[in-house]
Amino acid sequence: MSEPTWRCAVIADDFMLPAMFESAIHAACGDAVAVRSMQLPWPDQPMVQASDAPALAGIREFLGDPDDIAAFIGESEMVVTHLAPLSASVIARLPRLRLIGSVRGGPVNIDRAAAKARGIEVVNTPGRNASAVAEFTIGCILAQTRQITVAHEGMRRRIWRGDLYRADRTGRELRELTVGIVGYGQIGRRVAKLLAPFGCRIIVADPYATLAPEDAAAGVTLCPLATLLATADVITLHPRVTPETTNMIDAAAIATMKRGAIIINTTRGAIIDYAALTDALASGQLGGAALDCYSIEPPPDDWALLDLPNVTLTPHIAGASLENVRVATSMIATEIHRFITGLPPLNPC
Repeated sequence: MSEPTWRCAVIADDFMLPAMFESAIHAACGDAVAVRSMQLPWPDQPMVQASDAPALAGIREFLGDPDDIAAFIGESEMVVTHLAPLSASVIARLPRLRLIGSVRGGPVNIDRAAAKARGIEVVNTPGRNASAVAEFTIGCILAQTRQITVAHEGMRRRIWRGDLYRADRTGRELRELTVGIVGYGQIGRRVAKLLAPFGCRIIVADPYATLAPEDAAAGVTLCPLATLLATADVITLHPRVTPETTNMIDAAAIATMKRGAIIINTTRGAIIDYAALTDALASGQLGGAALDCYSIEPPPDDWALLDLPNVTLTPHIAGASLENVRVATSMIATEIHRFITGLPPLNPC
């Protein structure tokens, strides 16, 4: 057995398991890479938001003590991380570091400007959770359109909701509805493919997207956001968080929606003005919502949103699947193999 020529520090957690990274990297690189792992206590311990750690400028959310992270990476040339804070101050303490592999779609725990200034390559794993989130989104849509959440809550309280058979209260089938998809990246496209067999009309709003021939064949049409908001019975949100999309679903946008429309959010809480959403759900302007992410996580106990009867609530678990981890570890192992063999990265940041 030859001596490893590269060292890789893996900073994993209770979701992105260290053993899965070690196995994937070994399968891709053989004995060329020596791997050592650290396991952080996420999700049992919540992430830290940047607003709570002003000294770590350039990153948004993370987990792990910066000093411990820097010490663990040490002399490694590569680091693979899900949540560890790789701020400018941490990167400055890692003179041998040459590759950062982020197992996230958006590496918000990495100061990419600081890495670039040092000539460190940063790669990520876009689309790693696309299948999981798309499936979850379909579940959220059905929970709302077919009154699954309302009926479930009744049964838990020993109330037989036979009234849900009333014509003015019963659910609606997807084939009679228009579903609007906001953001047509990897997740949005998968949602459309999963929706197509239901027979619903599918419209898409994304100023940066073009439709493929298979989209047209499935009846998907592209339209401005204003048209989608005014037309859709169900609106499912999948854009990235940017200055352009932050609070894009605010009181003014909600006022343009069809009365009784349903909102699904499995992307990020920053997309929605949650105070406006709560008011619209309470007033009946919106018929319901299914929410997996929030502007504050976890949301405060006194949030009125948590008590509304027409909302399906889950704790940011749309991407929680082992297949997600398998895809992420395989993608990052491929990037490491390409790096050590001199090939360009597939997913540079």
